[in-house]
Amino acid sequence: MGRLFGTDGVRGLANRDVTAELALNLSVAVAHELSARGAYGGRRATAVVGRDPRASGEFLSASVMAGFASAGVDVLDAGVLPTPAIAYLTKRLSAEMGAMLSASHNAMPDNGIKYFASGGHKLADEIEDRISERMGTGWERPVGAAVGRIRPFPQGAEFYIDHLLEAVPARLDGLHVVIDAAHGAASVVGPEVFQRAGATVDAIGSDPDGLNINDGYGSTHLEQLQRAVVARGADLGLALDGDADRCLAVDADGQVVDGDQIMAILAVELHERGRLRDDTLVATVMSNLGLLRAMEQQGIIVVQTGVGDRYVLEKMRAHSYSLGGEQSGHVIMLDHGTTGDGVLTALSVAGAVVSSGKPLSELAAVMQRMPQVLINVKDVDKNAVDTHGGVQAEVQAVEAELGERGRVLLRKSGTEPVVRVMIEADTAERAQHFGDHLAGVVRRHLSL
Repeated sequence: MGRLFGTDGVRGLANRDVTAELALNLSVAVAHELSARGAYGGRRATAVVGRDPRASGEFLSASVMAGFASAGVDVLDAGVLPTPAIAYLTKRLSAEMGAMLSASHNAMPDNGIKYFASGGHKLADEIEDRISERMGTGWERPVGAAVGRIRPFPQGAEFYIDHLLEAVPARLDGLHVVIDAAHGAASVVGPEVFQRAGATVDAIGSDPDGLNINDGYGSTHLEQLQRAVVARGADLGLALDGDADRCLAVDADGQVVDGDQIMAILAVELHERGRLRDDTLVATVMSNLGLLRAMEQQGIIVVQTGVGDRYVLEKMRAHSYSLGGEQSGHVIMLDHGTTGDGVLTALSVAGAVVSSGKPLSELAAVMQRMPQVLINVKDVDKNAVDTHGGVQAEVQAVEAELGERGRVLLRKSGTEPVVRVMIEADTAERAQHFGDHLAGVVRRHLSL
């Protein structure tokens, strides 16, 4: 059996891979592990639970809450809210744990569970492993008044909106934005917080029905946002994903501004204000070489980690860095949150536009992206990609041919059954050529 937890919680096809039984049993194990980590002055441990709008979240959140309560943990049901809102509420309410039901940017049939420890932090690998070991072990069940209680917590949305408004770097009066909420968890709070910050807001992808999350909208489907920004004459567009922990942007001409460019904009802005701690940005190995080169020119150090915002966060916490993130749009601003927050990122980008007086296109031009190709290779043994001699020999050959004019990265996905082949080169044609070549090598050697 493979590792239960991936790079961002437990994820899979809802009601097949991620079942009510799994959600309940896993939450019991989480309750036991996290409750055992400290005493709470005689009171019971508390958990905050939220979800995105997908239909399966209705029964899965009920199972998670049942698991917590059956283990003697009191539960605050925050309802539909972004992942970073649940992390924030876990910290603000001094809860011992939190849980978010979401498969992020994945299609509606999938779902997942992300857990937070006290302080709103994602679980370290070793804690996840101990939780997995607890699954199915015997335990003494509380009875009577010792069982946990489940209570609705609708005020969580207002708490989160107030938190975001306190973090806005500048009022947004006079700014016209289009918000694409992916029919997801921020469909209400996303447009609402921008309106309260003073912006003129057009919202799209903000009518969730339980089935349409990420369907043609959001950060993985930017076409609707690009068209809307141009058609409505907006200053910029901001796209969230299903659980609103990531954000991508579109400038006034409909050109995409990706997570690397967003990090570059925010790093420079913080650097100029003396707020970029140790003049350091934390990024993953997936970030474009253009980001590294641009930051070097700005006198900003880039520290790289493995793929996954949790690893970015671990590095940031270990060294008290203030900014980090991923090309996909996960951006962590440690002075304001404990995890990637798409709405906070969107507000920060909009604030940079207002405070600088420059259009987003000019701010994004601080870095030039090198041509990059990313190919997902399906139906292969992803666990063998790092050890297969034939694959690694071809990787070394391509690296030698690219030299300093590009780079190669092959890795197994932590959230999907694929191998990701990434190539950067000095031209788009060379990047595509080598990408296609290595994708073929992976298929030939690792096909199931």
